Amino acid sequence: MDQFTINLLFVGGSFALYFGIAIWARAGSTKEFYVAGGGVHPVLNGMATAADWMSAASFISMAGLIAAGGYANSTFLMGWTGGYVLLAMLLAPYLRKFGKFTVPDFIGDRFYSKTARLVAVACLIVASVTYVIGQMTGAGVAFSRFLEVDKNTGLVIAAVVVFFYAVLGGMKGITYTQVAQYVVLIIAYTIPAVFISLQLTDTFLPAIGLFSTHTESGLPLLQKLDEVVRELGFRDYTADVDNKLNMVLFTLSLMIGTAGLPHVIIRFFTVPKVADARWSAGWALVFIALLYLTAPAVASMARLNLINTVYPSGPTEQPIAYAERPDWVQTWETTGLIKFEDKNNDGLVQFYNDVPAFQDEATARGWEGNELVVNRDILVLANPEIANLPGWVIGLIAAGGLAAALSTAAGLLLAISSAISHDLIKGSINPNITDKGELKAARISMFVAIVVATYLGMNPPGFAAQVVALAFGIAAASIFPALMMGIFSKRVNSKGAIAGMLAGLCSTLVYIFLFLGWFFIPGTASFANTPDNWLFGISPLSFGAIGAVINFAVAFTVSSMTEEPPKEIQDLVESVRYPQGAGSAVDH
Repeated sequence: MDQFTINLLFVGGSFALYFGIAIWARAGSTKEFYVAGGGVHPVLNGMATAADWMSAASFISMAGLIAAGGYANSTFLMGWTGGYVLLAMLLAPYLRKFGKFTVPDFIGDRFYSKTARLVAVACLIVASVTYVIGQMTGAGVAFSRFLEVDKNTGLVIAAVVVFFYAVLGGMKGITYTQVAQYVVLIIAYTIPAVFISLQLTDTFLPAIGLFSTHTESGLPLLQKLDEVVRELGFRDYTADVDNKLNMVLFTLSLMIGTAGLPHVIIRFFTVPKVADARWSAGWALVFIALLYLTAPAVASMARLNLINTVYPSGPTEQPIAYAERPDWVQTWETTGLIKFEDKNNDGLVQFYNDVPAFQDEATARGWEGNELVVNRDILVLANPEIANLPGWVIGLIAAGGLAAALSTAAGLLLAISSAISHDLIKGSINPNITDKGELKAARISMFVAIVVATYLGMNPPGFAAQVVALAFGIAAASIFPALMMGIFSKRVNSKGAIAGMLAGLCSTLVYIFLFLGWFFIPGTASFANTPDNWLFGISPLSFGAIGAVINFAVAFTVSSMTEEPPKEIQDLVESVRYPQGAGSAVDH
């Protein structure tokens, strides 16, 4: 059986499962559509939350970025993991006590203002749409490889699939689909990692294998990797970062952005009571840890295997001839995600860091520039092929990669649709809309969001994990401070909250657009996205933390200069701080 057929069996089988669940769990009311009826078991909710959390950025792109940047890109791991702990401890129980469906619900009621609700809706939509772009980009990469089509066609296929089960099932269908997707993605991620760890280190657990001895050389694996990349002009894999400020701000931006992302927060409304929200948060952390402890090993081993593929006798010896490149390289070339240009016409593949510091060595070896460009987003998906693992493992990781991308995309689309139909239309425009009308509006808004995300995903402003990091920065600057002040400060009023959200959102968006293009439209950036142009060396990916500081400062300043919130609002804040005793989630 050829690899394409194996891929179809695994991907098709998993999709049949998802569609079956969506039909079985079809939402018949707004409560089922928004919060799955509020009766999901904490363990299942923890599993669904983990799938929602471990997006294409985690499954497909994060390990690729770590593989390319080494220790410097470990900030993705630290930020996302730490952020989930913040979310579970500082926000989830309190928001669950409040008992409404959505984040704008909380902000609108806590700050007693329709304007605050509308600003929260705008912040949520901007952050979520940016996040969906990253998911659709990752899904397009996965589909393009395993269905052997170009990446834009893969993107359209992904959009059709996620539209079907997200629009049909709502949160009820998405929840149980995500449980199945978690099982698929975690098996798909860990099994190839175990195989590769055994190949390279004779160690069964990848997380332990990362710090074990490389079997072939007898050196510690990370030391061997440092030597290999150094000989090709790259920085040591374990090298420290020069810009510590940017690293700290980026990690902080991911952490507080995590705690402000609505598609994860809304998951804590799907359980019966506050204690269940806490338990599901704990279970989710356990399920997330299974992948996050494995990712650094996957990244390191993928980098080493890729270099060994190009330089089978070592990086100081002659590279492989292009005509003799492995089948997996040829397959990925058809997607456009691996590109080769024979700059010195010698028929060999020169793969190295083409920088001035390595120029003398490259010239001495007859090289006239790096000839191989490998998209970072493919490394995890290509890892089993690079390591010559069996075809069924390749098919399994195909299904897992797609499960990761589609599960998060579905959760985000639900957050967008609920913000428009529930918070904007029902909360502000037409409070008397029927359940049926609200469901229709939710599904139409979800369709529009998919179309926009698919279009922008064809020309994303970065790799999947980088685009997702932008979304985290936007959420960090706009939503997180409003939630924190709403829960822990009785003095912040509606004027302060609105001014703070607008200041944080606008300052962060302007900074991002200056370097990545206005509204992410290619070719419209005002400055090149290089450290020389960044303000105080702060990357656009890291500015969310600065935006959050601006948000807090503006909100507290404006609140101190204006009237105190009404007494009933201050009493509400006091009540929300004590999470015990919450009932089921309620609608307006």
